[in-house]
Amino acid sequence: MEPRLMEGIGIQSRERMAMGVRRVIAEMMDRVMEAVLVEDPFIAADHHAEKTLYAALVPDEIFKGSHFERRFVTRFGGVWEELAKVVASEIHGHCSMGHVVTGFIGSERLRRIQEVLDKLEHTHAGRKPIDPAWKEELAYIRQGKGAPHQVSVLCDIYIESESTGEKYAFELKAPLPNSDQSKVSKEKMFKLLAMDPCVVDHVFFALPYNPFGKREDYDWSFPSRWFNMQQDPVVLIGNEFWDFIGGAGTYASFVREINALGLDYKKRIYREYLGMEPPSGYNEQVLK
Repeated sequence: MEPRLMEGIGIQSRERMAMGVRRVIAEMMDRVMEAVLVEDPFIAADHHAEKTLYAALVPDEIFKGSHFERRFVTRFGGVWEELAKVVASEIHGHCSMGHVVTGFIGSERLRRIQEVLDKLEHTHAGRKPIDPAWKEELAYIRQGKGAPHQVSVLCDIYIESESTGEKYAFELKAPLPNSDQSKVSKEKMFKLLAMDPCVVDHVFFALPYNPFGKREDYDWSFPSRWFNMQQDPVVLIGNEFWDFIGGAGTYASFVREINALGLDYKKRIYREYLGMEPPSGYNEQVLK
């Protein structure tokens, strides 16, 4: 049976968690608005001078939208970890970002970790590509011994459950991670579970949402080289991750809070940044 962090959540905890989500998103959006309206606004004259050909062919509004998007995406990249900390700290008592775990790993286990990763990365002539198989790979690594070496691993998200005492480490990546990111995450996860004595009980490769909808439909090739994205027990995608760290219903609550905030911020963006009134039905597209 796979570990579950939390089954039931009190109303007060759920309300505090929702308040924390609203705070993190609102602070991020306020920083974005400050950037595009005050610190680094889109100036049409500068755009025309710098990209004369583009400006001659494409309306300014297109590039103004791109200007906003770049500043929004950059700031949103670090928000997922903050949101995870809000959720997990409320429910489990301790959650930190960028937590360093230090332990000892036998030399043969370290060698086997690199062996497994090399086989997944390189396809030798005349051989079929090797499919990732987490349980078998980890079992093979743990059979290794050798002289212990001290190793430190930086975890994106680290949780200690006050109720169970168990320790969880998460590699929390963007929904479409590249191959190098996925490889590094898998190496770190192997090292965490290869430590002797045990320092972390459970590790996961987590994506904050699924752009493909269902887990079985996830179809981004780069992480699939390192993980079986449909079946590996250490992979959590979208609602699986949020409900895992916050209990059943966390993702639905999370979505409701963001949709509610979105109504006001969309209106502000139309009026303050684009200089136009929101079109009819602008608030009908919501996150699901």
